[in-house]
Amino acid sequence: MLKKHARMARLRVRFENGDPERIIEFDPRQAPFQHDGRPGSILDVLLANDVPLEHACGGNCACTTCHVVVTRGFDRLPEASEEEEDLLDKAVGLTPTSRLGCQAVLPDDAEVEVTIPRFTVNQVAGSHGG
Repeated sequence: MLKKHARMARLRVRFENGDPERIIEFDPRQAPFQHDGRPGSILDVLLANDVPLEHACGGNCACTTCHVVVTRGFDRLPEASEEEEDLLDKAVGLTPTSRLGCQAVLPDDAEVEVTIPRFTVNQVAGSHGG
């Protein structure tokens, strides 16, 4: 019996803070990889590969700390829910291709690139003494 060849997905991660770029190849059918965010989400994949991404709400679509900017492959991601879009309106550095890492699930054989912003709402609030 021949084993069907798995189509690997690829996630390229850039960091506004200057950390080295990371490229992660994985089989989305193996999700979930850990317990935060939707199975197979950007957050799920990053945390499983020791790439930190803040997620103050535990990946439950209740904050914007896992905000990422999708720079390639945005059209391959499922559409954001109304709940996600409402939260994104509060994100620091919002762009037309912003997504919450906990909600954006990577499909089979997708090639997606994201930038992790330098700041989150939590970091900005903390810098103003409040």
